[in-house]
Amino acid sequence: MGIPNTLVPNALPKAHSPYNMQMLIQIINLLLLVFVSIVAGACLLRCYIQWLGSHLGTGQIKSIGSYLFPLTNWIILPIRRIIPSLGRFDTASFLAAYVLVLGKTIILSWIAGLMPLTVSLLFFTSIELLDLTISGLIWLVFASVILSWISAGSPIQYLISLLVEPLLRPIRRVIPNLGSLDLSPLVLLLILQVLLIVLSSLK
Repeated sequence: MGIPNTLVPNALPKAHSPYNMQMLIQIINLLLLVFVSIVAGACLLRCYIQWLGSHLGTGQIKSIGSYLFPLTNWIILPIRRIIPSLGRFDTASFLAAYVLVLGKTIILSWIAGLMPLTVSLLFFTSIELLDLTISGLIWLVFASVILSWISAGSPIQYLISLLVEPLLRPIRRVIPNLGSLDLSPLVLLLILQVLLIVLSSLK
């Protein structure tokens, strides 16, 4: 007579263990994605703000910095003690974002039982960082357009427009002037979406 399934120890947990592991990987992936997107995105924004430093007033930089500094000082300041900025390019902020994305890639590869070659790892991290940069710019453009409709003239709309305006200015020189209808944000969004498609094909 066979042994009843109810008497077989740990039968059900073993049957479901692959699903539990897959669920755990998905949870870790989500948490890492949210954490890295927020902190690395803030690092990239600090790098972008320093690049635009000559176009932003001291008051505006302090207003944005009050949100960015608490999120990023813990990783940027140690790097900045070793690697200085190159002119307007904030090397420490850029490297901090790269290290965060690299760390996420290594952790997820290790959990999945994979360890890509160093060259492949660095290349994939660069693509991921570019993806994060372009996605962040898309969110900024969307925020600028929406706030210009519902909260025109507000301090937050003014700050975001200062960040987006340098990207729109070259486009406005090319597309025809349609009076009150400004198509430059739409053109910029199309360009950024095309770049995302290209990056996705490289992954």
